[in-house]
Amino acid sequence: MTALDWPACQNARDLGGLPTVDGQVLRAAVLYRSDGLFRLSPAGVAAVRAAELARIIDLRWQREVERDPSPFAGDAIYRHVPMLEDVLTYRVWHDTYGPMLDHNQSRIADAFRALAAAPPGGPVVVHCDGGRDRTGVLVALALAIAGVPAAEIVSDYARSPERPPIAMTNTLAYLAERYGGAEPYLLSIGVTAGEIASVRRRLTTA
Repeated sequence: MTALDWPACQNARDLGGLPTVDGQVLRAAVLYRSDGLFRLSPAGVAAVRAAELARIIDLRWQREVERDPSPFAGDAIYRHVPMLEDVLTYRVWHDTYGPMLDHNQSRIADAFRALAAAPPGGPVVVHCDGGRDRTGVLVALALAIAGVPAAEIVSDYARSPERPPIAMTNTLAYLAERYGGAEPYLLSIGVTAGEIASVRRRLTTA
């Protein structure tokens, strides 16, 4: 994993290099995660444009996008895909994202499909506001279907500030216990096997 030099973003990194259960590593420069790109300085905006991204997936609520517009909102590569329902109907816990997985299934499916549909040939960056919760869950699902072990997913999550690693540990355990893991979960919420395979190929196939 490599931190990205995107001035004013404090939680941006390339997920390339993470190991998989079959002894491989994820490809570099195919999946990035970040906090909100609206924070970028002009130099940061220029750095992102120079990265020749294939897709920017903004997981924030509409109200957040209206308050802090993305500097890339007019770009063809930008997709706004809110990953949470507009009004949350469940209690938010700080030690698990299990309720998020249960109560936002159609939107999580939409966000995963946006990742699957990204064109080849450049990195995809996923971000929300802080790059921890919504981004953390979507990235965890992608890493899991690519074969990254749970301990490595937790280790990556722990690099984001202000969230204890136990939150992702508990989330992955809940995902396994209730749904049978990331792939059965995604299939159960309407993501197709082809879309799952597309993300897996993006992350693991040279």
